[in-house]
Amino acid sequence: MSSFIAAFVVLLAFFFLMSIGYLLKQKAVAGSCGGLGSLGIDKACDCDDPCDTRKAKMEGEASRKEKLTKNRII
Repeated sequence: MSSFIAAFVVLLAFFFLMSIGYLLKQKAVAGSCGGLGSLGIDKACDCDDPCDTRKAKMEGEASRKEKLTKNRII
């Protein structure tokens, strides 16, 4: 039981330190340095034709970008 409590306290300490870092720098925790994009891979799957869910997401992103450029936000 004491190891559980110690692990929980360590986890809370990390959350506390990360929140202090966010408050001071106003910068969110970042992911990897580029991920798949740095390797020249545009999508996570190897298929030539994306699935319906991916197609719908791509259409939504395209329409959002079109609306933003139309309103000159970008």
